[in-house]
Amino acid sequence: EYMKDGLIVTNRHVVLSINRAAQELFHVSMDECINHDIITVSRNEELKEAFQIARTGESNDRIVEIQGRTYHILANPVRAGKVKVTGVVILILDVTEKQAAELMRREFSANVSHELKTPLMSISGYAEIIENGMVRKEDIPDFAGRIHSEASRLTSLVEDIIKLSRLDENDDMLPKEEVDLLAVAKEVEKRLMFQARDAKITLSVEGEAAVINGVRQVLYEMLFNLDDNAIKYNQPGGSVRVSILKKQDGKAEIKVQDNGIGIAPEHQERVFERFYRVDKSHSRETGGTGLGLSIVKHGALLHNAKLTLESAPGKGTGITILF
Repeated sequence: EYMKDGLIVTNRHVVLSINRAAQELFHVSMDECINHDIITVSRNEELKEAFQIARTGESNDRIVEIQGRTYHILANPVRAGKVKVTGVVILILDVTEKQAAELMRREFSANVSHELKTPLMSISGYAEIIENGMVRKEDIPDFAGRIHSEASRLTSLVEDIIKLSRLDENDDMLPKEEVDLLAVAKEVEKRLMFQARDAKITLSVEGEAAVINGVRQVLYEMLFNLDDNAIKYNQPGGSVRVSILKKQDGKAEIKVQDNGIGIAPEHQERVFERFYRVDKSHSRETGGTGLGLSIVKHGALLHNAKLTLESAPGKGTGITILF
């Protein structure tokens, strides 16, 4: 009765038992179903077919969509002795999240294969041209530089994939400790100072010490990716302002605000997806892997933090993480 999965038991003709989960799924009551045909439970053709096949003595399972969710229906015959089928047991499992995770894994695998293949083909192509003596001696440093650039991109990609995989697993091995967000923000500022200066971007950190219980390395990666993006998708003379705010109720907030190129409304919901790039050519020019904001999103999930984005094309982007 208290199973979260739907369970229906029938004889060869009518419903004998239907648990609470199945009643709620099909919006029926026990009185409406008991001693009535299976179609009183639902007029769903897939359910009816599964029942009829099981009644002939064959087990049957199928995936169906009901009210926007995905269910796995398993119908098995019940036998008296070895031959005679006396009834059917139908189990209905909600596999919506499982299907979504499987789809995400397949898409991720396909994207990873594609993203790894591109730099590998470039490296292989340049190396083959040099190997076959098709490059003038004075041009070899240029080709070596291209190989080095593609290899660096490949390394960044693999590192980001490993980080995402660890966050995906919600790895309990990741040690949590007391971390001052302002100190982490200052560390990131030091690391990106020269990159910002070369891009003619002003990078600043302001606020107060705000200590939370978290995974230091993940928090560092989150801030690094936010600042790195804000610098890359900016314009010469632009600014990136990182604010750390300690709130009265024990919460802490990070806000990274830039006045760069901004994100159009139709892209805003998707920018945290893996490998999603608003401007693919710009990402490749700046060495982006397409995984930075995905790492931020998964890091926020790991810390039970709320992530919000505000942006307008040409006016900049603000991303806030509330811990």
